[in-house]
Amino acid sequence: MKPVPFEYNRPHHFDEALEILASHGDEARLLAGGQSLIPMLNMRLARPSVLVDVGGLPDHGFIRQENGMVCVGCCVTQRDLDDWVGLEVALPLVKKAIPLIGHFQTRNRGTITGSIAHADPSAEFPLCMAVLRGQAVLASVRGERVLGAAELQTGVLETACRSDEIIREVRFPEATPGVKVSFVEEAPRHGDFAIVAVAAVADSSSVRIAFGGVSDRPIVHEWPVLVWSEIRAALLDFVADIEPYDDDHASADYRRHLMCSLGQQAILEVC
Repeated sequence: MKPVPFEYNRPHHFDEALEILASHGDEARLLAGGQSLIPMLNMRLARPSVLVDVGGLPDHGFIRQENGMVCVGCCVTQRDLDDWVGLEVALPLVKKAIPLIGHFQTRNRGTITGSIAHADPSAEFPLCMAVLRGQAVLASVRGERVLGAAELQTGVLETACRSDEIIREVRFPEATPGVKVSFVEEAPRHGDFAIVAVAAVADSSSVRIAFGGVSDRPIVHEWPVLVWSEIRAALLDFVADIEPYDDDHASADYRRHLMCSLGQQAILEVC
């Protein structure tokens, strides 16, 4: 199939993009890397009358460290971030997650903010952002606002981003000395969307874990630092109260089983 007709815009500066969105509202869609939107257009699951291509905006391909945060601009691709020399030290969890995202061809085009804005419950970047307690900077002609990860993703493919807003950048807290991280997932094949994905972060004061692919948004839980046997028991109790998806890819019981097995693996790696 081919997409329905639309008006294509490639703004030359950020303010121009904001003005186009303000003028067209719900009729406009943003295009960055296009790895999610283009298939949706071709299958006519998305039918915008206006397309705003922000992939080439000047001054928005930045990766910088400020005030304990790694700030990533809206034009940064997954490949760009993976190649950034400071990634393994500043964001070791993200470094572990990136090779699991699609394939190198899609990572060459897909953007960080695009993945987070798409808000797929099985996607790796929203899960990293949730467990790390990252932030998104949303911009419009009215100004900017900053939302935490828990506020940003509101459901399946849904965020608190308004129709005239662009996620200008996302911010991930830098890893502190001694932090340990783990990222594991189960997928039908490498590069497929995860049936269940698990991210864990531990420091001297807590163990935090997040699950993707089981609900309409990442599920995050935190415990104080405990010995392995206590954490394991607490994890099993926590998972028992979760009602995961039941769909064509996996039953709820199988997802709960994966939450337990992958969760134990992730926690064992960080404890």
